[in-house]
Amino acid sequence: MSDSTPTAEGVRQRNLARLLRLVHLEGPLSRANLTEATGLNRSTIADLVSELAREGLVEERAPDPSRRVGRPSPVVAVSPRILTVAANPEVDALTIAAVGLDRRIVLRERIDLDHLLSPDETAALIAARTADWRSGDLADARIVAVGLAVPGLVRAADGLVRDAPHLHWTDEPVRDLVADATGLPTVVGNDASLGALAEHLYGAARGIDHVVYLNGGASGIGGGLIVHGMPVAGAGGYAGEFGQNRPGIAAEADRRARGGVLEDEVSRTLLLDAVGLAAADEPTLAAALAASDDPAVAAEVARQRGILSTALANAVNVLNPSVVVLGGFLATLASIDLDGLTDAVGAQAMPANMEGLDIRVASLAEDRLLIGAAEGAFERLLSDPAGALA
Repeated sequence: MSDSTPTAEGVRQRNLARLLRLVHLEGPLSRANLTEATGLNRSTIADLVSELAREGLVEERAPDPSRRVGRPSPVVAVSPRILTVAANPEVDALTIAAVGLDRRIVLRERIDLDHLLSPDETAALIAARTADWRSGDLADARIVAVGLAVPGLVRAADGLVRDAPHLHWTDEPVRDLVADATGLPTVVGNDASLGALAEHLYGAARGIDHVVYLNGGASGIGGGLIVHGMPVAGAGGYAGEFGQNRPGIAAEADRRARGGVLEDEVSRTLLLDAVGLAAADEPTLAAALAASDDPAVAAEVARQRGILSTALANAVNVLNPSVVVLGGFLATLASIDLDGLTDAVGAQAMPANMEGLDIRVASLAEDRLLIGAAEGAFERLLSDPAGALA
């Protein structure tokens, strides 16, 4: 037997992972559905489900009483007790959440800040909140990992934050700092790439194989790519930095930063300044823009939408996606007139590349980065349930 021949135990572990991932991605499924989806026989499915249940990863529920045809089949669902801690450090706040394997946001807290977080402070805050939750609301839960969505370049190999310019983080071992502080396996990724993953798996781009995602946050604009149904990270994990591209601006009067990049021109800070807010979460900013009748606010919104449409047209020409998803304050800008933005993109893109293109706002809204961070944190458990728990 060659070394590459799978052992019986290896096959079993892969099937355990396959079942757990199915009920994680699709939600509760009957044993009959699992049999159909995997091609495994009923007795094998029953055995695998029993093992996952013994490990506390899934639970079985009574069959749906509305299904009266054929033999009733128990429903398998992930255990609501399995959680990760997800965090998104930004220039104005640290958002922390407990996210279930069933994708529920169980707890969520935004810690507003009047200073820039350091990596050490970030780790300490996550560890403190995790400890508080474990001794309180989540005393009965099983927290298996921590995931961070960071607005910057993150090296895929080891979670080193190479450059988060707005946080002033350079070559910071954030993964190791958080893992040491919490005692939990930790995964760190770029915020927009994780947002793209979340929207692809569960949100506005679910089931779409070719996706461009742009995220607008307090630290600027980032992006993520899905090609042939798979995330594209690039050689080092740094792909998708649309915010660092230099936009074409037709009128010099529309330029706010000489030689600036996209995130200098299409900017959450400039929108906050326009409506007179020092800081705000996304719903508050959206409400302020909607309520304003100031012509200067309308002019700034129109200016940013125009520059954004050019940047999107460039992305459409280069990447030919089926769907463009906009998150954060970019979703707010788009939602003002989504059809108008699509028309503006179409006026600047190649006609063939616009065929069938759909521009959408992120349907996971403020949860998108946290769900993406949790997805990264759950990956080890989903790939090897027995090994991760051991």
